[in-house]
Formats: sequence, C-alpha cells, structure tokens
Amino acid sequence: MPFFTRAKRAQNVPERIELFLGGQDVSIRLRANARARRYTLNLGVAGADPVLTIPAGGSFRGARAFLDRNVEWLETRLLTRPAARPFRPGRLVPVRDVKHRISHRPDIRGTVWIEDGDRTPILAVAGDREHLERRVFDWLKREARIDLEEAVFYYADIIGVRPTAIRLRDPKGRWGSCSSRGTLSFSWRLVLAPPMVLDYLAAHEVAHLREMNHGRRFWDLVRTMCPATDEAEAWLKSHGAGLHAYGSPAAPDAASSRRTAA
Repeated sequence: MPFFTRAKRAQNVPERIELFLGGQDVSIRLRANARARRYTLNLGVAGADPVLTIPAGGSFRGARAFLDRNVEWLETRLLTRPAARPFRPGRLVPVRDVKHRISHRPDIRGTVWIEDGDRTPILAVAGDREHLERRVFDWLKREARIDLEEAVFYYADIIGVRPTAIRLRDPKGRWGSCSSRGTLSFSWRLVLAPPMVLDYLAAHEVAHLREMNHGRRFWDLVRTMCPATDEAEAWLKSHGAGLHAYGSPAAPDAASSRRTAA
C-alpha cells in the first residue's frame, strides 16, 4: 500500500528505523514528500539523525529495501562526517580562512572584536557566557554581509546588473542561489572560507542575473569576472563540508551527503 495512504494511520508507519552502525545506534528518520520522485537518504547534520525521504507512491517496504541497499554507504559517511565545533572559549574559528581563538571577556562591556594574539588572532567576546555563541554567530553574519555586499555590487557593476535583494541563510546543500526575481541568497559561512571563495560565489550568483542557467555563456561570464573560479570550486569540494561544523552541527556537502535511488 502506498506510503501516503498508510501515513494517515500513524500506528502503521514508524517514524524511524533503528540500526546499529559503526559501533553505535543510529536512528534514521522517515519523511514523506509528495514532490519527491525517488527515495533519497541524507546524512543531515552531525548530532542529528539521517533522513530517508519516501516519494509519492512509495512505501515503507520500499524505504526499508532502499536503506538496506545503501547501509554500507551510510556507515562510511557517518564515520567520516566532520565533528561539530561549537563556539566556546578557547576554541578556534576561521575568519576569512585565518584561525582566531575565542576569548571570553565577561567583565568587559561590548560585543565581539578582534585582537592580536601571541600565536593566533583573538576573537574577543564580551558579556555573559550564555550569550557567547549567539554573539559569535551574529558577528560572523555581520562580517559575511559586509564582504558579500561589497563583492556582489562590485561584480554587478562590471556586467551592468542589479540584484533586488541580498539575503544570508544557512543552507546545508548549496552556498548560494539566485531567484527569478533577482534575489541573491548566500550561506553566511562563506566568511569562514578564503576570500577568493566568497568572491567566486558572489560572481557566480551575480552572473545568474544575466544568465539564469549553467550553460557555456554563463561559465564564460563567471570565469571572466573571477579567474579563480576553478580554484575556488576545488577548495569548496575539498573543504566546504567542514565549514558547516562551526558553531552548529556539521553538514557534508550535497555530493557526499545524499544517496538517491537508481
């Protein structure tokens, strides 16, 4: 019986499938999606459960069979998934690819600022300890907006276009996007990466304001604006997953975090 019919009877469809993988219990959450065309398995973020999506017309039996076929893939990815690196005193966090050590300053008024350190720059955070992580998040997002707006308007001026809005998000599967209305969205985590990576993503999305595709003319335009395109793409492929570890659970890049039914 199709999953979407049975889903109405919650007692007949488990919310999770429990497995023992890599020496630990793993809970896979089941999610029905009427728009999905096939079964998919996503790792999700570190500390959270993998998600198995069941398409319209799918069934629990089909989901279980798909999971059984991909259990080795899941175990391998879980073992290699980047560990979460929360923002805590003494921890290192990259700012434009330069590691900064977080230093809590509870007796000083203010928010977040950078100081010189003996070996690494210091990211000083004022206020109560309970607000430290949020303040680091907020500061990084502000810095990301400053960098992205500067880069976006620089490239937009080059090709004579203008975005309708620039938004910062925290997506798990992509670093930037351009809507049909001209809104550019970016991951704030780009501020953690080398500046050339952020510049490339800005050029990439600005190019979509002229070429809403990934055809030859689009890539020619991107590479003309940003000669470091190939280098930036290679960096993201090798290191992008690790950026999701900072301050919140890690999320691998889309290419390695999703398994799709053949």
